[in-house]
Amino acid sequence: MNFLTAAILGLVQGVAEFLPISSSGHLSLLQNFFGLETAEGSNLFFDVLLHLGTLIAVFIVYWEDIRGMVVEFFAMCGELAGKRSSRPTAQAMTLRRLILLIVVGTLPLFLVLPIKDKVEGLYSNTWFIGCALLATGCLLFLSDRMARGKKNARTATLVDVLLVGCAQGIATVPGLSRSGTTIAAGMLLGFDRNFAVRYSFLLSLPAVIGANILSLVDAVQAGIDWAMMPVYIVGVCVAAMSGYFAIGLVKKLADEGKFGKFAYYCWGVGALALVLSAVFLLINKG
Repeated sequence: MNFLTAAILGLVQGVAEFLPISSSGHLSLLQNFFGLETAEGSNLFFDVLLHLGTLIAVFIVYWEDIRGMVVEFFAMCGELAGKRSSRPTAQAMTLRRLILLIVVGTLPLFLVLPIKDKVEGLYSNTWFIGCALLATGCLLFLSDRMARGKKNARTATLVDVLLVGCAQGIATVPGLSRSGTTIAAGMLLGFDRNFAVRYSFLLSLPAVIGANILSLVDAVQAGIDWAMMPVYIVGVCVAAMSGYFAIGLVKKLADEGKFGKFAYYCWGVGALALVLSAVFLLINKG
């Protein structure tokens, strides 16, 4: 791997991770149709670092929320331990409720663990991925045509975020965009557009951090080529920068009611996947 390859992989990671186009679906199609060797397939440690780059992007964009939630989490722990503290401000109460909403929204992911192998088995099914991309497009298209919601961190209910969490769990299958599905679900449930995007990306943090910790253990056991670190760092920086701008683009389009523009792209790629699946099937039969 050279610097250019690392930069390209970082760019793809940063863009596809946050735009509602299903990075897993694109990755699977490239592997199945064109035999593309990805960072995950060739270097697990580099794949972990690329995900670290996209996490950095989320932390930069939502730093105030994340910092505030960490402070309030430890403040709540202190109160539970019996330490006296002043009465929480309205902002502190909002941050504490946001912590609760993220915890509740993360719970449905645990239901996916028992069927993890079956979900991973879908990565080789290009017919399924094509249909899932078409479904993603429909969700995005429908979300733009809903009336603007007003729910935020203070008014969204636990049932609301549980349903968004279920959408995140369903979106673990390739072809369904995690960000697209959760943002669209939030909009359909009446979330304010900005809050739908904000909650979607904050909700991704526990899942991505947990998955990367497990992947890091496997990467260390597989071995790390420390001489490649300068190349890896380039990929991480590109992933972070492209991810930062991708998040900004999603926020802008969602606020302007143009989130559904991505639907046409998903429909195009989904249809192409089905056509290529049929062509490859005919070739193999022939």
